[in-house]
Amino acid sequence: MKQRRIMLPSLAEAKRFVEEATKCDFDIDVFYNRIIIDAKSILGVLSLDLTRILTVQFNGDSAEFEAYLETIDPQNAVAVA
Repeated sequence: MKQRRIMLPSLAEAKRFVEEATKCDFDIDVFYNRIIIDAKSILGVLSLDLTRILTVQFNGDSAEFEAYLETIDPQNAVAVA
């Protein structure tokens, strides 16, 4: 099981995140505190507090998806700003 921390600062980024998750053939969950959402559900992702750091959890392997997650890692965002 892999976990990554992400931030989705805009609606466009949330939409792109769901699109990238949908390309994967394994389950991906996003959670914050006790709320767990299917990452392939745009309504579910938009129901989260997008101002917070979220955690993504998945079991499969996808170099493309993991590379995308690097671009929305909150540590990378701080380094760029």
